[in-house]
Amino acid sequence: MTKPELIQRKILKQPELDRMLAYWRFRDQKIVFTNGCFDIIHLGHIDYLAKAAALGDKLIIGLNTDASTRRLKGPHRPINDENARAMIMASFSFVDAVVLFDEDTPYNLIRTVQPDILVKGADYRAEDIVGYDIVTSKGGKVETLEYLPGYSTSLIEKKIRDRE
Repeated sequence: MTKPELIQRKILKQPELDRMLAYWRFRDQKIVFTNGCFDIIHLGHIDYLAKAAALGDKLIIGLNTDASTRRLKGPHRPINDENARAMIMASFSFVDAVVLFDEDTPYNLIRTVQPDILVKGADYRAEDIVGYDIVTSKGGKVETLEYLPGYSTSLIEKKIRDRE
């Protein structure tokens, strides 16, 4: 199997996700979930995702589809299409699965995954994070992580626009 095929295998649809979740749970592995558009990958994303992965045994990324990203970020986004973004996310060694979702929030995906730990950035209050009710009702944790200062997609976009 080629390396791109190995990366592609981490991008899961519902049946594959269900099988992987059952296997990981059978092995008593702690499942961490986070989500986002992850449009222009930068050091802040790497730092955030590596910290999220360190909280458990398996890291699942819920990735907004192109349509979902456009609804959230506006008509100029995403810069990279969902296939490219999924491959980039799946290429990280600390990411175990990538699942695309088309809704505005990952609530239904979180209900499916039932993570042990739900992670978002510290710009959120834990109680306000989508899926908080699902995770805490089963005894799981909701964690917020500080962002790496000076790194954001918005700052990168601004730098590019200022140079034009």
